[in-house]
Amino acid sequence: MTYQETIAHFEQLGKLGIQLGLVRIERLLNHMGNPHHKLKFIHVAGTNGKGSTCYMLSNILSHSGYKTGLFTSPYILDFRESIQVNMKMISEEHFLECAEYVYHCAEQSTINNDPPTQFEILTAIALEFFVRQKCDIVLLEVGLGGTLDSTNIIPPPLLQIITSISLDHTNILGSTIEEITKEKSGIIKSATTIVYPKLPKEVLQILKKKCKLVNSKLVQPDCTSLQFNTNSFGVCDFSYEGISYKKSLLGEVQLYNAIVVITASKELNQLGFSLPSESICYGVEHTFIPARMEILSESPLVLLDGSHNEDGAIALKKTLATFPKTSIKMIMGVLKDKNIYKILENTATLSDIFIAVSPNHPRALSSKKLAEVSKQYCNNVKQASSLEEAVNSAFLNLKESDILVICGSLYLSHDIRPILIRKIKSLSMTKHKN
Repeated sequence: MTYQETIAHFEQLGKLGIQLGLVRIERLLNHMGNPHHKLKFIHVAGTNGKGSTCYMLSNILSHSGYKTGLFTSPYILDFRESIQVNMKMISEEHFLECAEYVYHCAEQSTINNDPPTQFEILTAIALEFFVRQKCDIVLLEVGLGGTLDSTNIIPPPLLQIITSISLDHTNILGSTIEEITKEKSGIIKSATTIVYPKLPKEVLQILKKKCKLVNSKLVQPDCTSLQFNTNSFGVCDFSYEGISYKKSLLGEVQLYNAIVVITASKELNQLGFSLPSESICYGVEHTFIPARMEILSESPLVLLDGSHNEDGAIALKKTLATFPKTSIKMIMGVLKDKNIYKILENTATLSDIFIAVSPNHPRALSSKKLAEVSKQYCNNVKQASSLEEAVNSAFLNLKESDILVICGSLYLSHDIRPILIRKIKSLSMTKHKN
């Protein structure tokens, strides 16, 4: 089997859809010799900020000399970015080797016509790769929820981290913030739990109760020890507990993710790790994640953001408020299981021109439906039949002082990012010729 055939087979597994539960992954990993029992973990759950938190902490650990596995989803640039060691993607050769082994074990472990899902297979491939690479520690991001997510098959980790929690995936995780919190708190097993510093009271109470039940120490960063100053492009100088840092990830919310990561680093030092201040500063400052308020161009300002729920939309709105007032064009595509009204309320209302598209995903909301609803929030709404059409329309008469925002879905970000980069490069070459 070639790498491309392996990927094609993996894509076919996506047709099984989302099926939460630990029975299939437990059977599969048992056939593989239980690789998860040979690794040390930091387990990360939450609604927003999981990826940023994992990337920063992985960067810190790698810079400190620890061989660090990183498992995140979904991917933006390349399928293999979901599985990394020391901030480098798994090679095609290693992916092929691990995938063939996992596919074989999946066939052997399947009973009652209930094979492992796509995400369970990906989780197993990652765990097998991390064992083969002899990782010192693994950053493991929850795929969906917590309690019944396949990553929750791991034994008690060194740390659990709970990032911000809000309403999302309500059709699966529950319709209230309390129900969703209980699902995500399912990763809390023992040891130490670090939680986001800006959690609602009712969320924090549920987490405290769960920590007490399993004898886990709860640690919440102290916002009174945080001071910061943001410039117009979001690069931020800040100090926390008397130490100065810089962060490059855009948005105020990344400040709070950063102090969660700093707190986690200090907890790891108490567990016997050696993460010097220099490495912590480096990890916070030099972490890049595509499509997380990513600036693709500064003039005109082109901002790509995978925000796909209400809290993400609010964070994007706050970031846009830090830029000089100007004309805003917006391209948006969303999945139909999202609360589009809350997303549009915080984003489309800022736009002078709104272009509706449909992401290339089975759960995508049609561009026609999105355009219809968007007219409640913006007076100038267009519908594009393709991503190329949307980009060309957005760049038409786009002034250097204007802002173009692309948001609504990480799946949209994956497909539209290369189109945007090609367009920006083309315009830049034309500008230089003139």
